[in-house]
Amino acid sequence: MDSKKVLVTGANGYIGSHVVKKMCDLGITVIATDINDNNIDERAIIIKSNIFDIKDGENLYEKYYQPDVCLHMAWLDGFVHNSPKHMEYLSAHYKFISNLIDNGLKQVAGMGTMHEIGFYEGTADENTATNPLSLYGISKNALRKALELKCKESNVIYQWLRCFYITGDDLKSNSIFGKILRAAEEGKTEFPFTSGVNQFDFIDVDELAYQLSISVMQDEVTGIINCCSGIPMSLGERVEQFINDNCLNMKLIYGAFPDRPGASKANLADPTKINIIKTNYEKKNVKDSLKRVRK
Repeated sequence: MDSKKVLVTGANGYIGSHVVKKMCDLGITVIATDINDNNIDERAIIIKSNIFDIKDGENLYEKYYQPDVCLHMAWLDGFVHNSPKHMEYLSAHYKFISNLIDNGLKQVAGMGTMHEIGFYEGTADENTATNPLSLYGISKNALRKALELKCKESNVIYQWLRCFYITGDDLKSNSIFGKILRAAEEGKTEFPFTSGVNQFDFIDVDELAYQLSISVMQDEVTGIINCCSGIPMSLGERVEQFINDNCLNMKLIYGAFPDRPGASKANLADPTKINIIKTNYEKKNVKDSLKRVRK
């Protein structure tokens, strides 16, 4: 895993800011770009820009300092799954990445989502069929397919980093964990809940940032890569753990809301490919440490 210069789009976002920090911690050269930059680690090379504002004839590969890889995380309304912006900006995402590739980029990593899969019971791997049920999932899935085709035609390394159920830094998210924190701040001691029996693959945002970072620093494992824990846990169990970990005076009222119609009882992720990446990265770190000691 030789050192690479990584362009991170959406670097100021909920996940992007964690990824940039983690990359900087790992000693990776980061070119971070977003419309705003107030949450971006100052160790990165920061370019404040709107990636969709592309002028005729503009060379984005040169503009962003000739990165070795682009980790494309920028996305509007990520927490609003049926926002029309997902479809409106789909071609703009493709245009941005295509410009980079046409001008010299050799590796593309897009951040995906389990919402591309849609309803599915069991453990999903890279071969699991997709049937997205929201505009967010549909547009992400469409971009995935378009970039895969573009990269194949251009002989560019292609990775699609499919993220599962993200926890951590919850006040900045629109997840149930963020809602519980806000309810606690308002002085509430009870939280209406579903049955909580559905199982998911939860991953902490800091671990996710690590997985995303080391995935783009290698090119042996490519294609769809599940960024996940590989550990099934029921929603009720995970939320109860969250309440205990944060010492909240909060009681879940199970059954106050019905489970979402058609919701999968177990939507899990196969961690085989990410585990290979982690093992290879950790082995290399050990070898590098031994080399330094011998010197």
